[in-house]
Amino acid sequence: MDAIFDDRRYLIPFRSSLLPQIFTDTLVIGAGVAGCRAAIAAAAHGDTILLAKGDLRHTNTAWAQGGVAGVLGGSDTVEDHIRDTLVAGAGLCDEPAVRLVCSAAKPRLEELLAWGAEFDRNPGGSLAMGLEGGHSAARILHAQGDATGKEIQRVVIERVRHTDNLRLFENCFALDLITPSREVGAPVMGAITHHPKYGLQMIWAKATILATGGAGVVFRETTNPPQATADGIALAYRAGATLADMAFVQFHPTCLYLPGATRALISEAVRGEGAHLLDDSGHRFMRDVHPLAELAPRDIVAAAIVAQIAKQGGSSVRLDCRHIPNFAGRFPGIAATLGRFDLDPAKDLIPVHPAAHYMVGGVRTDLAARTDVPGLYAVGESASCGLHGANRLASNSLLEGLVLGEIAGRTAEEMKVGSSAAPPGFAPARPAPVPIVSDIRPSDHGELDLDDVRSSLRSAMWKNVGLQRTGARLRDGVHMLDFWARYTLDKIFDEVPGWEVQNMLLVGAALARSALWREESRGCHRRTDFPEPRSDLAVHDLIRKGRSSPDSVPAR
Repeated sequence: MDAIFDDRRYLIPFRSSLLPQIFTDTLVIGAGVAGCRAAIAAAAHGDTILLAKGDLRHTNTAWAQGGVAGVLGGSDTVEDHIRDTLVAGAGLCDEPAVRLVCSAAKPRLEELLAWGAEFDRNPGGSLAMGLEGGHSAARILHAQGDATGKEIQRVVIERVRHTDNLRLFENCFALDLITPSREVGAPVMGAITHHPKYGLQMIWAKATILATGGAGVVFRETTNPPQATADGIALAYRAGATLADMAFVQFHPTCLYLPGATRALISEAVRGEGAHLLDDSGHRFMRDVHPLAELAPRDIVAAAIVAQIAKQGGSSVRLDCRHIPNFAGRFPGIAATLGRFDLDPAKDLIPVHPAAHYMVGGVRTDLAARTDVPGLYAVGESASCGLHGANRLASNSLLEGLVLGEIAGRTAEEMKVGSSAAPPGFAPARPAPVPIVSDIRPSDHGELDLDDVRSSLRSAMWKNVGLQRTGARLRDGVHMLDFWARYTLDKIFDEVPGWEVQNMLLVGAALARSALWREESRGCHRRTDFPEPRSDLAVHDLIRKGRSSPDSVPAR
């Protein structure tokens, strides 16, 4: 990475001794499914604080239309789920991670049901299992047709509110992780946070768990909520943690595409119910691309749509849902969204285009959610544990949050002195207030238009680091990001929008560098100048602070 990204340890100047001090055993940053499940588990062994960046209704989890995958019985098997995940991951999944998550699906989903989750059921009362792209069997649970994430968010938040030893801090932004020194490898001891009412606060924690979601807002076209600005990944990098597989960003194939309108996701489940993708002549072009047609893995469908648009011109293809019976009953949320644009899925073809959807890469962790920085854990979309490989299988993300969230919260007990959960030879240090001084000299550069930087960054990422990549465009993207960073990272902001842009620049730069280094096409990373996968690049690329180019390690 360019030195500008490595030189800035904290985003703001401060003296820890002058700020309010809060103490807890475990701090969880992020309140989607992964963060909530981690906090619930952590509260079983000590005081826990759960930080929500904004409104709990607008987490990535709450916005998830599609379902949650898991084998609950019948003729389907865990081995089939494992195989489908490995196939979708295009040779880069870590099989132990896949086995761990798929095998744990049943107890975690049964737990949700016991907590009151209301998943869709068949007329006889059995759970209705749907089919989605890349799955060989119907193993997807949905709620209210297309509101699965909203229902899961409701259940876990309700559980959070009724869990002892657990405090929920809403509308609280984590600026940076606290470390006693600037040396790479120094332990994380909590975070400095900002609340609109209480201002800056030091939250000291024995263990800190990142669950901040992905980076969709780094791109101009995205299905993610406005809060998805890659904050956790940026925090981890500044604290010295390793990032992995940053090139792999999944672009959802079917996003409602109307010029000037806010993008809206059209769930994978719609194609699972039989919707077809049509070109301008009305031809189902996916049947010419893959044996599974519209139900091929997302990377294949998204790439095929882009290729078709390039062939026919325009900006979209059409999704045909007209033959799906009772569409509005099956997908009430999507039908309502389409209705606001005077589109009737029973009569009209729906214009769709891919959009940035899911960050496959992230903070590198082991299968206990540990990063390579003592005291720091990461789960969910902000983490990279090896489950998804080069391309996430549909509906595995909510499952990952449930499984790894529970593991992270439970594992965090090892940071307590004298804990029996600590592995042999593990000697955590009890966090305590230490004097931390962040001095940042005033910028000698001119003023900048923050909104313009944000807009330009998102447009450049979409153009240069989007679905179809080339070496020339990636190099242009790297140079632009480095240039903007020189004039943005030396500024001191006092509001969330400024800190978000600084985080987006850092993560965008890491993403572009990873994509430039990976001279191949694999999974959701597509290089038109290197259209085939390379056997020597079936590795995880790692971005570390203080190193100019990525390292690599074999897939596990």
